[in-house]
Amino acid sequence: MGLLHRGGAQMTARAEDADILVVNTCSFIDSAKQESVDTILEMVQHKVAHGGRAQKLIVAGCLVERYRDEIQKNIPEVDAVVGTGELEEILAAAGIAQAPKNSPFAILTAEQVERHASSVSQHSRVESDAAQIQLETTSRPESDAREAAGRFSREGWDGAAAALPTYLYTAETPRILTTPRASAYIKIAEGCDHPCSFCIIPQLRGKFRSRPLESIVTEAQALIAQGVREITLIGQDTTCYGEDLAPDVALRRRHELADLLNALAPLPGLKWLRFLYAYPNKITSRLLETVAAHENIAKYLDVPLQHASASVLRRMKRGGTADRFLQIIDKARAVVPGLVLRTSFIVGFPGETEEDFAELCAFVEEAKIDWLGVFSYSDEEGAGAFEYDVKVPKRTIEARRKKLMKLQQKISARAKAAWVGREVEVLVEGESEETELLWQGRSLEMAPEIDGKVLINDFGPHEELVSGTFYRAEITEAHDYDVVARILE
Repeated sequence: MGLLHRGGAQMTARAEDADILVVNTCSFIDSAKQESVDTILEMVQHKVAHGGRAQKLIVAGCLVERYRDEIQKNIPEVDAVVGTGELEEILAAAGIAQAPKNSPFAILTAEQVERHASSVSQHSRVESDAAQIQLETTSRPESDAREAAGRFSREGWDGAAAALPTYLYTAETPRILTTPRASAYIKIAEGCDHPCSFCIIPQLRGKFRSRPLESIVTEAQALIAQGVREITLIGQDTTCYGEDLAPDVALRRRHELADLLNALAPLPGLKWLRFLYAYPNKITSRLLETVAAHENIAKYLDVPLQHASASVLRRMKRGGTADRFLQIIDKARAVVPGLVLRTSFIVGFPGETEEDFAELCAFVEEAKIDWLGVFSYSDEEGAGAFEYDVKVPKRTIEARRKKLMKLQQKISARAKAAWVGREVEVLVEGESEETELLWQGRSLEMAPEIDGKVLINDFGPHEELVSGTFYRAEITEAHDYDVVARILE
């Protein structure tokens, strides 16, 4: 959107008012693919109906990486497709002139990054009248070994381009915030090298590659200058951050996520900072100590564990055991007092037995997880598990998902009851999504979009509240996932 806006396009949220329709798609699981296809077909109607106001329909994102040729073959109303590594192509597809050559925008192309390189260690910098990209690439041994074993292969994906995405955006890449004004996400890395047998993200997104620390800090500073007060760091695996970068000369080692947090936390104006999508075996003592050391870093750990049965985890190619995960959680809670834990699990993975599921339920009971997501296994062509023989019936999968969520609902209700009487700082987001009689916000223990809410029924000394503002509040009621509060000041 940032590229289109800078190219002169005016954005509209109403498809019926658009001259150019862009559908950004997901291809991770069946439900996401179906939603993407349904949206494309809906946009086709806007193009062919109402006198043909929409002149062009562009499909972008992961679905293009998987079904590039099939999209245009089966939906001829689509005028262009743009993959995840082809951001600049959106301008040509929309019929908008390319950015001028002296633009600070930089995108790393296959010609600029060698096929087997994972990342860059320096971000683009302006020299004289043009932006020059300074590249120094290194490679993760795990990445190279898994590539040799075929982890990133798209063989058998009819219509998909053979080349993997290699781009990284920079602090100068134009972007439009679609989040509330006070909050923003920053992607610190792209791609993934993990061998998880249920996942095709490595084939869709390419090899893991980190953005340089300086580029991320620069972007954060720019966002703060625009009024952002909460930054959430994301990536397919944030805890691998820096492993592919060239060693820092002064440090004599590569930057790590802890270094990035230490660089971001002191930035003036940044009230809240968190990171999502940690990998269990990458949660180091130094990372935990860094989280504990900074007041504005959320005491919050999002670590998708996927399962607790050792046999299921082994088939998932994740590794780990319930006991090992409990050790990691115990250590994290000891180092970071008041730590809030979020995780997610997959139920119905091929070969999952009743005993495996019972072990997962027992783990959830013992771990006392604060926020939990449960996903039904989705068979994805191209993933290793697609070839597994013993598939769990869909009805059984859904029954297990409901049972685990009901168990978590009870755990969450007990935990939220303990919030009553607590004073917290709340970032007010606006009128409640459920009713106009309430407003809603979040505390630092709640990540945007995925966790519970603080529902506000008493404005305290204020006649009205201002969205994007922080207030002191007292929790007065608790529900299964949300809490109710009154504003103190």
